[in-house]
Amino acid sequence: MKQLKSFQLNNLPIRYKLIIMFLLISILPSIGLGLLIDYTVERIVGKEVNENTLQLIGKVNKSLEFYVSNMQNMTYLIAFDPGVKKFLDGNDSRAAQGEPADDEYSMRKFLQGFTTLYSEIAGIMVVNSNGEYISNELYARSAQPLTEESWFKEAVAGKGIFKIVGKPHQRNITSHANYKEEEVISVVRAILDPDTQQVKGVVLIDLKLRVIAEAVKDVRLGKTGYLLVIDNNRGHIYSPAKPIISDIPRQWVMEGNAGTFSQSVEGEELQFIYRKSTFTDWTTVGVFSTQESALEVQEIRFYVITFVFFLCLLSIAAAIYLAHSMSRPIHQLMSFMQKAEGGDLTIRYWGDREDEVGMLGRSFNTMLAQMSKLLSLTELQGLQKREAELRSLQAHIKPHFLYNTLDTIHWMARKKGAEDVAEVVQSLSRLFRIGLSKGHDIIPLSDEIEHIQSYLVIQKTRYKDKLNYTLDVSPDVQHLYVLKLLLQPIVENAIYHGIKERRGPGHIAITAKADDGILILSVSDDGVGMPPEKVEQLRKLLESAAAAPGDTDQDLKEPKDIVKSRDSQEQQGYGVLNVQARIQLTFGDRYGMIIDSEEGKGTTVTIEHPILRDISG
Repeated sequence: MKQLKSFQLNNLPIRYKLIIMFLLISILPSIGLGLLIDYTVERIVGKEVNENTLQLIGKVNKSLEFYVSNMQNMTYLIAFDPGVKKFLDGNDSRAAQGEPADDEYSMRKFLQGFTTLYSEIAGIMVVNSNGEYISNELYARSAQPLTEESWFKEAVAGKGIFKIVGKPHQRNITSHANYKEEEVISVVRAILDPDTQQVKGVVLIDLKLRVIAEAVKDVRLGKTGYLLVIDNNRGHIYSPAKPIISDIPRQWVMEGNAGTFSQSVEGEELQFIYRKSTFTDWTTVGVFSTQESALEVQEIRFYVITFVFFLCLLSIAAAIYLAHSMSRPIHQLMSFMQKAEGGDLTIRYWGDREDEVGMLGRSFNTMLAQMSKLLSLTELQGLQKREAELRSLQAHIKPHFLYNTLDTIHWMARKKGAEDVAEVVQSLSRLFRIGLSKGHDIIPLSDEIEHIQSYLVIQKTRYKDKLNYTLDVSPDVQHLYVLKLLLQPIVENAIYHGIKERRGPGHIAITAKADDGILILSVSDDGVGMPPEKVEQLRKLLESAAAAPGDTDQDLKEPKDIVKSRDSQEQQGYGVLNVQARIQLTFGDRYGMIIDSEEGKGTTVTIEHPILRDISG
């Protein structure tokens, strides 16, 4: 299935591929960047909201701690007042009998001064160990001793430590202002004898909850979020009129003095941020919905989405335009190629583009021009080939007739007893037979060796003892095939330009072996050799003997035509150049002849020929 999809994608037109590529490299990064910005902004703003909320809670806690600290200081001031000390010691008998006294009046005025100075104080009461009390605003509901009250016992248990007892609940105290229980918070502190550490009495102060509400209610968290204050028992010190959640379980805010967490309440995901005051032991909690994003996040998200949207539109338009501008000249060039494929080689690409398409178009025009020229050349070569075949057929008639005549003379010489004449005629006959080779250009190496051996027999008859030769053919190469008539021109040059020119007898050594995947044929003589300048001249002729066909008619000439255009010295090496040309035209420039010669010592010609193991090779 994956291979099928890949195959279908590869079959898409290049215009669609370009559009897809441009969209992938423009839209996907834009969307990714938008998502990254949205995630980063939301995370940073969320972190800032949490930190700001914690700062607001910290300020609220400090405000609450300020009020509670004031009440703590009041308890100390009241405990140090001489009148209060006298009352707690029980020395005011008239006060004990319920009769007004100047000291009692002074204490009431003293307590009233606190409520006048601090409007958040709802009332102050001082109770001694006998249950007697003095207060400016508070009084007992019944004759039941106040020492039996829970708040009094908590103060006694505190051993003089200031303590917040929370909202009053069914206590035997009321006030002239008739504050409800949910409208005040009570704090107490036991007054101890400094010598005996015995409890002499308790100071009770009621704090109006409205000061807490005023410190908290103006803090808003989003549209519907709020702050609430709970005590150590998770009772609500302050809660708004319509809270999102009526009660916060204790285990939610047990970890540490501050933190954040999320909870699902009635299908709504809520975020909680809390901080506990170590002084009041109250915990202020911020509650708001996680679905309610901050206004800044929504605004940034809107701008990001708008930016990505317009960028995508621009990318689509740019992708379509660029794909069209790039694919249109390719389609034009493709139409030209289709016409050329149909046989119209006169079609040409037009355009002045300097990019790759323009370069391809100009190369296309050059290719068509070369094809037209090669077709013309092929037609010319075809005509030349047919003409050469006709000339070859005519030329073969005479060698066949000559071969048959020589065969007749051979048998007549045998019959007459002229063995030397018969041997020469037989060698010449074999020479012509192998030279014809039934029209084959590639013959077995054994036939080539037999051919050169027949040639040497004839030459030996002519030069007698002046010419000597040896043949050394490795057994592992005798089954190989070679171009015919490779050795005869080289041996002929060795005889006429080497052995013949020297004094005394000469020797020609012919070897054949395989070396590093190449057939090496070597012809060495100990003749007069050649001077260095002639060797260099002959090497240059060998390099140009089989030059690749070009655009001129001169390059189409046969090697013989090339040689005929040279001077008389070059004509002497025509056979060697012919061999070089045939090897390189057949097998390539890697193969050919190498000439080494030293004047007065002789010449060695080495032929590098590919290894051919069958006639088809």
